[in-house]
Amino acid sequence: MCGILGYVGEKDAVPIILGGLRALEYRGYDSSGVVVANPGRLETVRAAGKLDNLVAKLAEHPLSGSLGLGHTRWATHGPPTEKNAHPHLDGKSRLAVIHNGIIENFLPLKRRLQAAGWVFHSDTDTEVVANLISSHAESSPDLGTAVARTLSELEGMYALGVIGLGSDGEPTGEIFAARKGPPLVLGVGQGENFLGSDPAGLLAHTRNVIFLENGDLARVTRDAIEIHDRSGQRVERPVQRLNWDPVQVEKGGYKHFMLKEIHEQAQAVQDTFGARVDFEERRLLLDGFADVADELRRIERIQILACGTSWHSALVGKFLIETLARVSVEVDYGSEYRYRDPIVDSGVLALGISQSGETADTLSALEAAGERGALMLAISNVPGSQITRISRATLYTHAGPEIGVASTKAFTTQLAALYLFALYLRQERGGTIEDEHLSGLAHLPLAITEALGAEAQIEEMARRFSRSEDFLYLGRGIHYPIALEGALKLKEISYIHAEGYPAGEMKHGPIALIDDELPVVALATGDDVVYEKVRSNIQEVKARGGLLIVVTDRDAEDLGSLAEAVIRVPRVSPLLQPIVTVIPLQLLAYFIGVRRGADVDQPRNLAKSVTVE
Repeated sequence: MCGILGYVGEKDAVPIILGGLRALEYRGYDSSGVVVANPGRLETVRAAGKLDNLVAKLAEHPLSGSLGLGHTRWATHGPPTEKNAHPHLDGKSRLAVIHNGIIENFLPLKRRLQAAGWVFHSDTDTEVVANLISSHAESSPDLGTAVARTLSELEGMYALGVIGLGSDGEPTGEIFAARKGPPLVLGVGQGENFLGSDPAGLLAHTRNVIFLENGDLARVTRDAIEIHDRSGQRVERPVQRLNWDPVQVEKGGYKHFMLKEIHEQAQAVQDTFGARVDFEERRLLLDGFADVADELRRIERIQILACGTSWHSALVGKFLIETLARVSVEVDYGSEYRYRDPIVDSGVLALGISQSGETADTLSALEAAGERGALMLAISNVPGSQITRISRATLYTHAGPEIGVASTKAFTTQLAALYLFALYLRQERGGTIEDEHLSGLAHLPLAITEALGAEAQIEEMARRFSRSEDFLYLGRGIHYPIALEGALKLKEISYIHAEGYPAGEMKHGPIALIDDELPVVALATGDDVVYEKVRSNIQEVKARGGLLIVVTDRDAEDLGSLAEAVIRVPRVSPLLQPIVTVIPLQLLAYFIGVRRGADVDQPRNLAKSVTVE
């Protein structure tokens, strides 16, 4: 997640940009920077670390100008150093780019540009965008055309801000803004206009905003805003007046925190693998794990300890680790682990998973394993929490604050972290990291965003199924834990009884429940063998009159004749598919809960963190 701020007008852009970045600092704080356009030059100041470091550098090297961009970064490509901080200039210093997102095809683009003589000074995918725009500018009539040509070549997701100098060396007086995936909003003022990644960065200057749609390219000057859609057609986006109170600002305009956090998952997952993957060298870089690398090479078994939603992520982690690292994995409920006599010795890795890092049962289980000689590691979202203090190393998820009690983005970031951990084990134990292992990660944020596109369909479905009193969720293989998670979300949020089952177990009991009033959610994803098995289960449910909701990554036309509703999700790497497949299940639980009048952010009887046994 990165913060973007842009200004064009008559005032000095720098204090406006810094004030906006301060409001957006939660979106990224490993580096930051500012660029302003003045006659004959683009001037930049960048700094590693938090925004205060940039402010201090600007005090020593002041900038001013009426056209500028600012950025606060959470690293994706390249470590959080000053050279990787945004803004990035092209090789000819005639334009500057800031970026939130990930360019999937940056490596072939970079190699093409290098072969043509373009020089790179950073490890980022963003510098590729800057040089690509500049290469097109050599044969384009204006900067806007060069940006449009560049966008046609980019694969992945992005929110971009671009400023530049004209052929005469004068600032063009315009900001180009492009969106595909991450949010981007324009602020409308009098004789001045703004660009931001979040309205919170603009509210000190204007409450009139335009939310860009996916595929939009905007040209912003001090007096005008022109927007073209993905087909290149000129469009008018409505100006909205935001009269937000502080809580609404915190919710980002969403009705509930849960819905906001569902929509934050593409960014949160990207933040979790960002800066931990060297896509060029095909290596995993996990902070703090070098000290335990030798021990990880020697471990014989892994025991994953977790509770609730984290236990479901652990079940997926078993598939990931055993497939990628070929190490045997057991998954235990933290609440049950100490009440048997687990077989643990120095050949065991005990991996505790806790979003808060304070889950009492998981902490007690992890400590019990450590007392028996196990290597103790953790996955958590909260630095400094108890689980991180008792563990030798921690793989942090970067979900950010999760206010809704029912976990959404914490779950998907745990899955991403477990995938990284499985790849790291593979790497450190002598395995090869292949391109397909990493390309799937690069595509994941865009796939999550596309899955969210089914929101309107799912909201309409909730009208029909919100009065049901029982649900059955079915999944096979790596998607069996996702069936469990979907059922848990529905129970937590709507208070409807729901069960998750391995689809192959349906005939061993749950089939007795199926009648013409029971909704059955079937996850028809995975490889062809698994898909055909689930499809057989779907036929069995249909034959008994069950109400089928099918989530699938296939374009199987026949499913429409079998199911009451079919929800399509993008197809991604099989081991990463659960992160995408769970999205519609979260939305279904949310909208059914809302329809039933439940408090979806604070469900009855539940707490965010269970800190007592």
